[in-house]
Amino acid sequence: MSCNQKSVRRYQGMSPQLGERVFVDPSAVVLGDVVLGDDCSVWPLTVIRGDMHHIRIGARTSVQDGSILHITHASAYNPGGYPLIIGEDVTIGHQAMLHGCTIGNRVLIGMASMVMDGAVVGDDVIIGAGSLVPPGKQLESGYLYVGRPVEQKRKLTEKELSFFTYTAGNYVKLKDKHISENYGANLES
Repeated sequence: MSCNQKSVRRYQGMSPQLGERVFVDPSAVVLGDVVLGDDCSVWPLTVIRGDMHHIRIGARTSVQDGSILHITHASAYNPGGYPLIIGEDVTIGHQAMLHGCTIGNRVLIGMASMVMDGAVVGDDVIIGAGSLVPPGKQLESGYLYVGRPVEQKRKLTEKELSFFTYTAGNYVKLKDKHISENYGANLES
């Protein structure tokens, strides 16, 4: 077991909790009150910052290069704040930004998309590349959403619905190859 201390680090007494066979690239940062489920992968230049609220990420979720995952702290403007909750088998595309939102299971978040505070994304959803999910918006399960701000375009096809577990599994295989070469933070709890 190896751990890159610069990548996975404590903040004010809170240490990230990583499930089994988790991959964190050495150039990524995961800090504070963060839980990553089994077989998650965190790719280069990603930041997952649980410093003022918690972040929970389900099994087999892939957070791709350059993504930023953060929370909304509690204040008079946001009583209770918003944690960041992400389900299982989620693929988060390159340079996505997720901030204090809730993402269901089997979701594909397109490259350079942004999901804002208090938004809730149901299960089995595709968010097209470059889309913006505004604060508080709720996305119904089983649909494709695109645009800035997003609009519901159509129901997903059976082929698209099967893609979620395929792509999650593909990233599990890829991170396993990186781990086998002793690359990244390979942490098992």
